[in-house]
Amino acid sequence: MNKTIEHRALRPLKAGFPNVKLLAGEFRGQVTVVVPRENIVAVSRFLHDDPALKYDLLAELNGVDYLGYPGAPHRFGVNYGLASVDNSDRLWLKVFLDPTLPTGPNTAIKDEDAIEKGDPGLKVASVTSVWPGAEWMEREVYDMFGIIFTGHPDLRRILTWDGFKSYPLQKDYPLRGVGEREDYQIVTRESA
Repeated sequence: MNKTIEHRALRPLKAGFPNVKLLAGEFRGQVTVVVPRENIVAVSRFLHDDPALKYDLLAELNGVDYLGYPGAPHRFGVNYGLASVDNSDRLWLKVFLDPTLPTGPNTAIKDEDAIEKGDPGLKVASVTSVWPGAEWMEREVYDMFGIIFTGHPDLRRILTWDGFKSYPLQKDYPLRGVGEREDYQIVTRESA
């Protein structure tokens, strides 16, 4: 028997976006709304600006690679953890993405080419216009998964270096790396 999901944001979302296919799910008391990628900024802006909802804090933004996950219809997901401080309420948004180009080691391009030449299947609009704090979180997801946030004010790697040829948290990246560590110069106390 299907259980009706109850959350204070679901009815306003449904009323505010009657022509958008929003899917809601619940797991361990946390409600997630799956949003089509082309609507993520509009839905985020609605949740942020609506005076009754007031999701004024983007508490978390992360990526997930579903490669090899049983029954997963999509390759990547971006999760947005929202919080309404005044209402003591939380809500998750999720966007699914599927690459159109090969992934894995040595498939990354330079940061300055990401917006223009990057995989169109891995592009989603940045929510920094809604929550400025998303800037570094989106940079981390870009750096680790290769998901490109269009409209980002400063999309560049944050944990690895520009020119790093891979995205380390993609599941088709080898656990032992592809030789990056072997190329480091060892600095000893005597040679420093």
